[in-house]
Amino acid sequence: MSAFVIAALAAGVALGLLLVIAGVSGRPVLEGIGGGARRVIGGPGVTRAACCVGAFVVVWAVTGWIIGGVLAALAVAALPGVLGGRAQREKAIARTEAIASWTEMIRDSIVAASGLEEAIVATASVAPAPIETEVRRLVLRLEHQRLPDALVAFGVDLDHPSGDLVVAALVIAARMEASDLSSLLSRLAEATRGEARMRIRVEVGRSRVRTATKVIVGVVAVAVVFLALVNREYLEVYDTPAGQFVLAIVGAIFATGGWLLTRMARIDLPDRFTARATSPSLSGVEP
Repeated sequence: MSAFVIAALAAGVALGLLLVIAGVSGRPVLEGIGGGARRVIGGPGVTRAACCVGAFVVVWAVTGWIIGGVLAALAVAALPGVLGGRAQREKAIARTEAIASWTEMIRDSIVAASGLEEAIVATASVAPAPIETEVRRLVLRLEHQRLPDALVAFGVDLDHPSGDLVVAALVIAARMEASDLSSLLSRLAEATRGEARMRIRVEVGRSRVRTATKVIVGVVAVAVVFLALVNREYLEVYDTPAGQFVLAIVGAIFATGGWLLTRMARIDLPDRFTARATSPSLSGVEP
């Protein structure tokens, strides 16, 4: 029972540290209560740091292992990136498909005998949701900038290699007469959709690895917690300096595996070639 009391006190210490950090930053702890949304102020970095400190204090208080506390803090910091990130990956796929859809909208508007600038303006109200904000910014820039400059700024907002290809084609068409812009946009849209399909296939192929990783991490965590609470004598070997050293080696092996999984999950994108963030033409009007 004393272990649970110590854990509760440690959790209180972690919460106190979070309140202290929020107080030093001069911002309230809760914001955005309206609409049922509550979030901790100070950014995700402050929240994650407080969770890491809490995990370290709890594990150290319950087990007496400093290395165990360090490993728990590192796990809290790293596991969300290793096992999570699904929303971010789905967002990237959705943005890729949205760029393809918007490219087809431009193509269809041009085919309907509209000029390029008029075609872009016409897509503002029907732009796909993942890039709706960027398209509206582009339309606003067209009120104060030349079309090529506004398109370059639009490419910077998109920050997407496939978007760069579309922007490059539109900039060329805006500066000189393109012989067959509609066909070019069709091919670009098809290539962009192919990239989205490739990302989906990669995610499906990696889902088994992520599932197996979650199972392994879950089983290890449950086993350690169960032994620490029910059969503490079994883990007494780790109370010695040699046991702490061995525990550090085991933790390093797990950390290396997590790092390798993170590297395998990362998709290397080609370098962008139309984003000129230092160009004076990018000082357009923001909404």
